Amino acid sequence: MKVIIDTNLWISFLIGHQTQLVRRMLTDLRFDIYVCERLFEEIRDVASRDKIRKRVTPADVEDLLSIIHAFCQFVTIQADVPPSAVRDPKDLYLLALAETIDADYIVSGDADLTDMGQYQQTKIVKLADFKAMMLYT
Repeated sequence: MKVIIDTNLWISFLIGHQTQLVRRMLTDLRFDIYVCERLFEEIRDVASRDKIRKRVTPADVEDLLSIIHAFCQFVTIQADVPPSAVRDPKDLYLLALAETIDADYIVSGDADLTDMGQYQQTKIVKLADFKAMMLYT
């Protein structure tokens, strides 16, 4: 199963929420987690905002990115998604990544994505729903 985890969940992991769950997801052999350069850029951008910087250090951010590199599949986006595909144009790269890898799921806390429910073959689900599907307790 091919899975994409949205930036908001990586940032939550970074500041200490859902740590156990993300560790479990990273080591679950039932699926592979995919990332791209744009996701790394967004993680760095969000982590540099004052609200987040108060809670984490630059070293924490680099540690997270190292963990992502170690456990996830890095790909270059090949697909081109029309801007009309999503409410927030900042999310286009996630849809393009999903199309590039033929993803099964995008896991997100972003209503602009989760309200879609699906994009082409990719189901877009909230973390709680993904957790239930994977039978994580």
